Amino acid sequence: MQSIEDIILGNDQRGISALRGSLPSDYCTDAARYVLDRPGTVLIATGFYILSGAAVETDGPPGAVAIGTALEALGRRVVYVTDVHGAGVVRAAAGPEATVVEFPIAGPEESERAAKAMLAEYEPSLLIGIERCAPDENDVYRNMRSVDITAQTARVDRLFDLHKASIGIGDGGNEIGMGLLEFEIAEVPSLPDAPAVTSTARLVIASVSNWGAWGLLAAMSRIEGRDLLPTLDAERERVKRCVEAGAVDGFSGERTAKVDGFEMDDYVRPLAALRALL
Repeated sequence: MQSIEDIILGNDQRGISALRGSLPSDYCTDAARYVLDRPGTVLIATGFYILSGAAVETDGPPGAVAIGTALEALGRRVVYVTDVHGAGVVRAAAGPEATVVEFPIAGPEESERAAKAMLAEYEPSLLIGIERCAPDENDVYRNMRSVDITAQTARVDRLFDLHKASIGIGDGGNEIGMGLLEFEIAEVPSLPDAPAVTSTARLVIASVSNWGAWGLLAAMSRIEGRDLLPTLDAERERVKRCVEAGAVDGFSGERTAKVDGFEMDDYVRPLAALRALL
């Protein structure tokens, strides 16, 4: 029988599954327990800027909202954190009642002050980063082609440097959380030579970051004995709303209902498989 991890690492286009042996075999369940052991307010950071599309991509915000919706069903307060590029997309995915906070695109000192102020205001018990770019060892934010996107990226990762109860979800090696496997990533030819250095307490890897969100929710569903996964229709609608708000496919940079190049039928197939597994 396939595991949760088998499903979310299927159709691996970037080689992220090479890192699987460096994580617990049941890393989704490990992360799920970590989430469930920390009641209270959760900050969820997302929004990855795509240069060719001049917008954030469709991978990240839907997964963030899927997690946020599940946490709200468990009685948690959820605050979404993004920047000016991602705010409209996250609001479109999360709905008008959601709390969406824009982190400023600024230099290190102002970003440090903003991070401290945000943590003081919301007093989160947990931070979750999903498909959110983090800096390399030279403090440069890079996309999958190693192009510098520092000017377009808010330093949301400063929150994670200051608050260690955290989870990272990513698919490429340049996101928040990947600092946990910084040296392993650099050894994989298809992954960045200069990976992100921002670590999290737990890391979920997947072929598509939104699939990682589903993997986390599938494990939480098992532990809680209740269905916390989105439906296939809800997920399709969520991606559609993101695109209508300006999000683009991360592979092509086009404003179309795809996620990392996957058409919707292929995109939701792992979600159907996780539902079948549960």
